[in-house]
Amino acid sequence: MALRRMDNVGIVVEDLGGSIDFFRELGLELEGRTTIEGEWAGRVTGLGDQHVEIAMMRTPDGHSRLELSRFLSPPVIADHRNAPVNALGYLRVMFAVDDIDETLERLRTRGAQLVGEVVQYRDAYRLCYVRGPEGLLIGLAQMSASASEAGLFGPARPLTSPSTASRPALPPAQGLEIGATGRSNLSATPLLARLSRICCRTQ
Repeated sequence: MALRRMDNVGIVVEDLGGSIDFFRELGLELEGRTTIEGEWAGRVTGLGDQHVEIAMMRTPDGHSRLELSRFLSPPVIADHRNAPVNALGYLRVMFAVDDIDETLERLRTRGAQLVGEVVQYRDAYRLCYVRGPEGLLIGLAQMSASASEAGLFGPARPLTSPSTASRPALPPAQGLEIGATGRSNLSATPLLARLSRICCRTQ
């Protein structure tokens, strides 16, 4: 069966609330948050019995997710948040924005710091790296008007059959519904049950 999509990118953080605020400022929407714990979850991660707070952030177009995780147990044993850009295995997430200067100005109010400088790449786009919450490396790219008109660097086209092109954006993650407070007001049972079944099938 063909690959359907890339569902989300995961980042482990220490301050979940602060990270949510930062990515909200960037323009992502909080889809929901919940807590996952128990030995069954550790069978997926290889960490044994674990207790994790998770927040799922969603891009405005509905096609990408960012999963923020705060491990309460077991304790974090490695930290590469402030590693240089060329560190092996280091994670950088790039976001396309309409106005890179305005975005930088807003993110600076959340503590973001420019890594190098904003650079113009030919006549295609302007881009930069910033350090976000806890030193996380975030990329920003603003496409030029000429590149946009030429259709360069636009949304990735589907690599599967044409019938998939009409599929809707990602559905909300079950068990992560949020109420007026912005916090999950429903149990994570559907999500946990789905993950539990996956775990059991691997045994």
